Amino acid sequence: MSLRMNYRAANPGAFKALMAMEQFLSGQFEDKVLYELLKIRVSQINGCAFCLDMHAKDLMKLGDYADHILLLSVWREAPLFTEKERVMLELAEAVTRISEQGVSLELYNKVREHFSEEELVDLVMAINTINNWNRIAITTGMYPGCFN
Repeated sequence: MSLRMNYRAANPGAFKALMAMEQFLSGQFEDKVLYELLKIRVSQINGCAFCLDMHAKDLMKLGDYADHILLLSVWREAPLFTEKERVMLELAEAVTRISEQGVSLELYNKVREHFSEEELVDLVMAINTINNWNRIAITTGMYPGCFN
């Protein structure tokens, strides 16, 4: 397997712009576990090995979350996720697959039970940002360890 191109070197300004959004969002989330779960689930849906590897490792640095990682793709059947995490995961899936069904008013209202308007904007921006990273990584042929 080989990297198709190093997009960071090919267009440093684009990389810098997306990193600025990532850094902003990172500071918005007090719950770092929630933030990493969001990035892992979206990366699973998109099939991005590079981001899945990176964010699973980032989550493990926060504590023993192996069960969360192993069961994330079946979160609806796994009782270890909190209600807040479940709502976030449902939103992450809906926004990632937005062309399929959109985001229903029912889901929006569930999200608002757990998140303020500002937090909802942060969630949507975080979902969009990891989707962006996934699409860059997959398009350019990134794989776990390719920049090590």
